[in-house]
Amino acid sequence: MSSLARRATAEMLGTAFLVFFACGAVIMDNFPGARFGLLGMTIIYAFIVSLAISMTMGISGGHVNPAVTLGMLVIKRIAPSEAFIYIASQLVGALVGAMMVKTFLPSNVGRVIAFGTPVLNSSVTFGNGVAIEAIITFLLMSGMMATIVAQNAPRIGGFGVGLTLIPSMMVTGVLTGAVANPARAFGPAIISGNVTAQAVWWIGPILGAVLAALLWEHVLLKKSE
Repeated sequence: MSSLARRATAEMLGTAFLVFFACGAVIMDNFPGARFGLLGMTIIYAFIVSLAISMTMGISGGHVNPAVTLGMLVIKRIAPSEAFIYIASQLVGALVGAMMVKTFLPSNVGRVIAFGTPVLNSSVTFGNGVAIEAIITFLLMSGMMATIVAQNAPRIGGFGVGLTLIPSMMVTGVLTGAVANPARAFGPAIISGNVTAQAVWWIGPILGAVLAALLWEHVLLKKSE
């Protein structure tokens, strides 16, 4: 298997696990006798992102997120052709993960909440939703740049990135779902057929990731590297 094929496979696998457990947490929180609330879903999401990145970072860089890949593309840390393959692999992985949710978890509960598709709170406008997702993805991408990309990064695997989702989820989870990852929204939306406000989870994360990548690449990491 070629180097790019191995990296693409890692991105697909990591994203599939991320979507399965992130969406699965939403579904099981609505299952009788299994409610663990926002804090429980936050911990699950933070840990699965941390683990997905840690599993794949030695192979593909641990993007498992189209917004992260586009951020890396803007600062020329990945070639355009490779970025396209990465994003395609992540979206395929998201569909696989969402299909696993639909197949293996209680479908009677899953259908009611669109298999974990994020929902924009009725009190949040489209613009505010985009801004919220941009802010939390800026934080996530900053974690990526500081703890994985930087040459002197601390050896903590993907946990420096995944743990950024704890404050993000606790503060904004009830507003936008605190997705910070277009693939996380894309997979269940396609499987459930509910694509309402999907642009929020594309525009916001991409904007936040690109801005963070530019800041870290050209200002914060420039002197040290």
